[in-house]
Amino acid sequence: MNDFIAARSQMAISLGFHIVYSCIGMVMPLFMAVSHYKWIKTANPVYKNITQAWSKGVAIFFATGAVSGTILSFELGLLWPKFMEHAGPIFGMPFSLEGVAFFIEAIALGFFLYGWGRFNKWFHWATGVLVGVSGIASGILVVSANSWMNNPSGFDFVNGQYLNVDPIKAMFNGSWFSEALHMTLAAFSATGFAVAGIHALMIARNRNIQFHTKAFKIAIVFGAIAAILQPFSGDISAKNAYKTQPAKLGAMEAYYHTQPYSPLVIGGIPDTANKTVKFGIEVPGLLSFLVHDNFKETVNGLDKIPVKNQPNVTMTHLAFEIMIAIGSTMMGIGILYFIAVWKKRSWLTKKWFLNLFILSTPFGFIAVEAGWTVTEVGRQPWIIQGIMRTSEAVTPMPGIHYSFYLFTAVYFTLSIAVIFLLFRQIKMVPQLYEGGD
Repeated sequence: MNDFIAARSQMAISLGFHIVYSCIGMVMPLFMAVSHYKWIKTANPVYKNITQAWSKGVAIFFATGAVSGTILSFELGLLWPKFMEHAGPIFGMPFSLEGVAFFIEAIALGFFLYGWGRFNKWFHWATGVLVGVSGIASGILVVSANSWMNNPSGFDFVNGQYLNVDPIKAMFNGSWFSEALHMTLAAFSATGFAVAGIHALMIARNRNIQFHTKAFKIAIVFGAIAAILQPFSGDISAKNAYKTQPAKLGAMEAYYHTQPYSPLVIGGIPDTANKTVKFGIEVPGLLSFLVHDNFKETVNGLDKIPVKNQPNVTMTHLAFEIMIAIGSTMMGIGILYFIAVWKKRSWLTKKWFLNLFILSTPFGFIAVEAGWTVTEVGRQPWIIQGIMRTSEAVTPMPGIHYSFYLFTAVYFTLSIAVIFLLFRQIKMVPQLYEGGD
């Protein structure tokens, strides 16, 4: 493994793990706050038990997210010094504000975890809400920095110099809203379905039914609504990608040849050598409609972009198709849930219905990983779109592949620890909260 590939692989592994912790850290505190609110309003001890159980999970993911995020901050300087040298002063503001949000989140979480019976009940609840709000703010700020890499703004690039820097304009670049919206909805749908799936499994096993049923309802309402809204945010993101990163959109759709009534390819495996898609289904005009809101207008394809500026089409397209397939499935399951609540309440206790949610437990996070692959691989060969190539930003320090092995081992060890702690927490629920039934 050469050092360039090692550096990219190390960043991919780090981001791949951290994004899971981040999504859960953004969303679970709000689930916790909703349950806490229901306990305050109803005095039903089941909601208090759910809140306390979920708060332990929030603490676990906050700690692991802090560790993995700290590693990532070191890796930016270690692996991509040229990038940080030039880009740091421009897009450093969202990272600085993210640090502020992180500290607020840490303080609020401390108040919440140790505030039971010590604070006014509404102040205590507010600290939990603050954990969730600051967690979401942290996620949006980090995505803002990433969106700047996809759509750089807030500076003039003249003769290799970065002049007239405007950090505010850089932070609120043309892609930040679409990416922040898409990522936030992805976090809610992924975490909602994962939490609901775990509680559905416990219901199917006839464990502490009342506790898990109420927890399931809170999680799936958030997850289902986010999954249903996600295609709309995806449409906004795709239109923005065509304006700012046409090569990425071309790779997402494996759209090699420019043509009117531009077709959308569903599925298939790109054949880069022959510039075709094997086993794909073409729908004429649909790509034109998605990009231009009409079926006739031409969408520029990869043949309009120099080969040296094109991303890996196969990886980008397959990741995009996985994301779309899973997202569509989750949207369908979310719609089924609301149909069940509205018209078919008998479904809610059926084995087949619970199995849908049990099977979909990992779906959201698979889609998140696939979507993140589209975002990052689809931008290549640029680390700053159109300004700096990834190969120009990598560290000249030899032996990076050793740190790749080390950090990969750290992340896998961290994940094993998280799985162990969560598994133990889930097993302890019936004993800790057996009074909830």
